[in-house]
This record gives sequence, structure tokens and C-alpha cells, in this order.
Amino acid sequence: MIRFINPSLCLTVLTTLVATCSQAADPDWVDTAVVAVNQEVIDLRHTIHQHPELGNMEFKTAELVAERLRAWNIEVRTQVGKTGVVGVLKGGQPGPVVALRADMDALPVMEMTGLPFSSKATGIRLGKSVPVMHACGHDTHTAMLLGAAKVLAEHRDQIRGTVVFLFQPAEEGAADVDEFQTDTLIGAQAMIRDGALDSPKAEAIFGVHVMAGYPTGHLYYKSGTVLNSSDSFRITVKGQQTHGSAPWSGVDPIVASQGIIGGLQTLVSRRIDLTQGMGVISIGTLNAGSAANIIPETVEMTGTIRTNNADIRETILKKMPPLVSGIASAYETDAKLLLVNKAPVTTNDPTLTESMVPALELAAPGKVARLDSSLSPSEDFSYYAQKIPGLFVFLGATPADQDMRKVPNNHSPYFTADDATLATGVKAHVQFVVNYPGRRQPG
Repeated sequence: MIRFINPSLCLTVLTTLVATCSQAADPDWVDTAVVAVNQEVIDLRHTIHQHPELGNMEFKTAELVAERLRAWNIEVRTQVGKTGVVGVLKGGQPGPVVALRADMDALPVMEMTGLPFSSKATGIRLGKSVPVMHACGHDTHTAMLLGAAKVLAEHRDQIRGTVVFLFQPAEEGAADVDEFQTDTLIGAQAMIRDGALDSPKAEAIFGVHVMAGYPTGHLYYKSGTVLNSSDSFRITVKGQQTHGSAPWSGVDPIVASQGIIGGLQTLVSRRIDLTQGMGVISIGTLNAGSAANIIPETVEMTGTIRTNNADIRETILKKMPPLVSGIASAYETDAKLLLVNKAPVTTNDPTLTESMVPALELAAPGKVARLDSSLSPSEDFSYYAQKIPGLFVFLGATPADQDMRKVPNNHSPYFTADDATLATGVKAHVQFVVNYPGRRQPG
């Protein structure tokens, strides 16, 4: 059900800016300008989709982005967060600084869609050649933000304040950094480190993500928690190798590992307050042994932790090391645990979210819905939203005549995003800027 803002409410989005609410502005140039760039946005999407690049390897994509931004007289900084691009557009009227973010990286997936612009690309990930595909819609994100940049640049005299365009690498991880390498910042963290939010200093940030299984042109939002946190772990269990016929002559790390796997589930079922949210611990890989009749010396397992509550996340991360160590010790094995923090819970600022509902409705009239609950994936957009108020919304990318329950999901080799949804994404970005409630009136 769509909820509209009471126009009489007084919104405080920033500590230094207080603005009185009014009906959302709907300049008559927005729809016309979005229609005018639509084919260019589609063409850009096809080009980027056909030439995907892995995280931290988005060299040609970044070059394309920078070239287009410069052509529209937008100030450009490159090599931000390694391969990221930052564009700065100063409007013709005084006002605040807001940021719009898109991710550029693709996934190590072999495309099976059969689209005429499908990827045949390969890339190098941690020294190995892998197929590469935009299986999560980042090609659409980049194209939509470029389209919005052009629209806003063409109407800069009517823009209040400054717009910062963030084209980010490595949201899905970096092809040149092992996921368990803890001394290197990537993605949003690397962009923040390199000043993406500071020059000029942004006071709010917006993002749009396409989603399969939701109808084309529909926008979805939620105040507060909207996506799960994400943490990875690797556990190495060491025993004593011996013959499979005489397990008593060694120490079996495989049996110890099954004890650890079972024990991890009790962190969720017995150690967290499930009235406050949810948590999931999943083992994704389990590697051990070389022959059926040999009990190996070591077992290595990796997995992921997802939660939708910061306290639950903290509890799991705090209690996991002693639990793993204790179970391993009970089996007379040694266990080493490495925890890697990937992304916090993604939280939409409640005041900013509610203030932007009319803008969403202008971008997708009659097609805006509030999500009943948070979604299970994770996003490093969460790091930006920890620094400044953020709003992350979802854009349906599946034609309405398809069965939403059966379409291939994001990250599938059969994932597709409908070109017809791109115009709504472009318009959403433009409306975020035009209707940001902290904008100053011209002096």
C-alpha cells in the first residue's frame, strides 16, 4: 500500500538545514528530457552489458563513464576507489549537495540468456580465467545514472545545489583481492576512503537497484532496515592424518567439522533474540581429503552470515570464535577462524525516506509500493548510509506479463532486465535531486 507524506509535516533531514514540506515539485522538463535520452540509455546499457568487467577491473567501463560525463561538462575525477569515477555537477542555483550512486562491476558467471547483446567476455579473477556477465543489473544502474547525469546537466540552470555522481567498482567483490584478504578496502569503503563523499561534502545519498521478479517500472521502498548485513568466514580444522581403517590412531577433523557446523546453527536458534530480527549462518564450501580410505589432517570450510539487525550481527560475531574453538577442542582438534566483515545492515534514513515518497510517485505514478519487510541480499551501499542519510530503493525489471515467481533471479546466468524499466530509473534519480527536501530556495 502506498503511503503519502502529510504536506503539513516539518521535516528535518540534516542538522544544518531545515526545510518546510510542500507538494513534490514536478518540473515540466523532466518527462520530456527522460524520453529524449531513453534510446541513448538503452544503447549504453547494451554496450556495457556486452562488455562486462569484474570488480576493480572496470577500466573500459570507467573510461566510458568519464568520457560521457566530460562531454556533458560535468567535472570528473577518476581512479577513485581504484577504478571508480566521481562526477560533480554544480547547479545554477544555490542549494545542498546530494549524491547518486551506481555500481559498475559484473560477476564471474557465464551468460545463458541468448540476448542479442549477451556477454561473451572472460576475465581474470585471482589468477584464473572466468566467464563474466552482468548478472545483477549493474549495467542498467550505470546506464540509468548516466542518463540522469545528462538530463540534469542539460537543465543545470534549474538545479538547486550540487549533484555528485558516484560510479563505484567492486560492489560484488574485487577480482584482484581474495575475499579473505582483510587489509585492503574495496568498493564503497575504498570510494569513501578516497573522498567520494567529501569533495564536495554530500549530505544525502540515493541508490536504485533493479530486481528480477518485480514488474517493470514499479518502485519499492522501505524505511529503516532494507537489506541484510553480510560477513564471511573461513574455518580451518586441524587433526592428525591416519588410515581410515584405524581412526583411533589419529584425530579426525571431518567429525570435528560436523560438530562445528551443527554448533554454528545454535548461535541462531539459542543465542540471539529472534524477536528483534533474523540471522542465517550458511556453509558454502567444505573441502577435505584426497582418498576414501584416508582420514585427512585438515578440513577447510567457508560460509556467510546474514542478519537484519545490528545487535544480532554483533552477538553472532562475538560468540562465534569461542564456540568454534570450544567444539574443536572437545574433538581434540585445533580450529582457526577468520571473520571478514563485508557490509553492515543497509538502513534507509526514516526521515529522508518518508520525505521522498512523493518524488518516487512522480517517477512511477501509481506504481510505488512500500515493502512489508526487508530483503535478504546485502549491499555495500550500507557504508555510505552510515556516513550520511541514505535511501536505497528497488526497481522492478521483469515484464508484467511474466510469472514473477518463475523468472530467473539476480545472479542467475539467465537473469535479464527489461530495457523498458530504464526510463523509470533515470526519472527516479532526477526526481531525487529535484525533490530533495533539504534544498535551499534561491537567494
